[in-house]
Amino acid sequence: MASIGKRARQAARVLATTGRAPKDRALQEAASALRRDMAFLLQENARDMEAGREKGLSAAMLDRLELTPARIEAMAKGLEEIAALPDPVGRVMAAWDRPNGLKLERVSTPLGVVGVIYESRPNVTADAGALCLKAGNAVILRGGSESFYSSRAICARLMEGLQTAGLPADAIQMVPTTDREAVGIMLSMSEDIDVIVPRGGRSLIERITADSRIPLFKHLEGVCHTYVHADADPDKARSVILNAKMRRTGVCGATETILIDRSVAERLLPSIIHDLRAAGCEVRGDELVEVIDPDVVPATEEDWSTEYLDAIVAVRVVEGLDEAIGHIARHSSSHTEAIITESAEAAERFLNEVDSAIVMHNASTQFADGGEFGMGAEIGISTGRLHARGPVGVEQLTIFKYKVRGNGQVRP
Repeated sequence: MASIGKRARQAARVLATTGRAPKDRALQEAASALRRDMAFLLQENARDMEAGREKGLSAAMLDRLELTPARIEAMAKGLEEIAALPDPVGRVMAAWDRPNGLKLERVSTPLGVVGVIYESRPNVTADAGALCLKAGNAVILRGGSESFYSSRAICARLMEGLQTAGLPADAIQMVPTTDREAVGIMLSMSEDIDVIVPRGGRSLIERITADSRIPLFKHLEGVCHTYVHADADPDKARSVILNAKMRRTGVCGATETILIDRSVAERLLPSIIHDLRAAGCEVRGDELVEVIDPDVVPATEEDWSTEYLDAIVAVRVVEGLDEAIGHIARHSSSHTEAIITESAEAAERFLNEVDSAIVMHNASTQFADGGEFGMGAEIGISTGRLHARGPVGVEQLTIFKYKVRGNGQVRP
């Protein structure tokens, strides 16, 4: 681990002054390598999938873990999209002159070395490696044990792209063990790692928060809400909720709780519940939901704060916008919330008053994704309050410094 850290720091120094062209070429070459070696990637992923089934991973976890030709192609396209983005390094963010003649600029610079600790999704390897490279950072990746072989194969293609472009392969490294002790060591490497990005469930985030000596961009669990307001369009509510819950249940932007106004619950809930059940979703509801549909599973207090990552959703009837916002404030993980309404006033109140990283109006929470935001990809969705919030893309992986130009000024 010490050697990995030292090599990453050396690579970061090279990348900090590397122009756009070599970084973009490295990403394009890596994309070509992913396509060229698709059969090998699928073979390595099959090893992970077999081990996952033997461990008894849930269907949702297996879905997060699985690679398909379409998903590998999406990874390759993601690398090309990141390459096509403007270079985030060296941007003049602000410039001004002082009365004494000093000329100041605030200019974007790389963070340095980023450590990424994540769980079972192997595509995070490609996204994190590519985003850090584009932003001029070296990265140390520590994927979950479930995706070890898949992630290792993807990382090797990224390193090949670096070498082909004449950049240090150590700019993207992967911790070569599934031993959990490596995570503890990584969290103590404050001289070699500048920021840690943890991406996973609550237990992982809590452990890293407690143990890290390095600043964090926390990607907490996604306890996401969709609120059906009294002025919701019924057809929009049905289609948006079905997509928000069931498009992919294992992603952090999946809706886990549906809130609905009492005034429209009896009219709208039956069709919403019907759609969800037809798609294979278990519906858990409060007492008022049970009156409307006696077949729902009674919800417990724990359900309101649970990220299922599965075909399960909790439904609660509320008295209006104030109660909906209050419920979200108590139970949300500050990830993504949506309101379905035709009322511009209600929508603006929701967007302004709900304190989550992403707030939406008449759209599926599954759009909570850096690629969908036009960022090419994301390294995670930060639910914290420092520096970066929401999808962490290339711009969020830079910081800044001040350049001050003078002509012999001295301070009186």
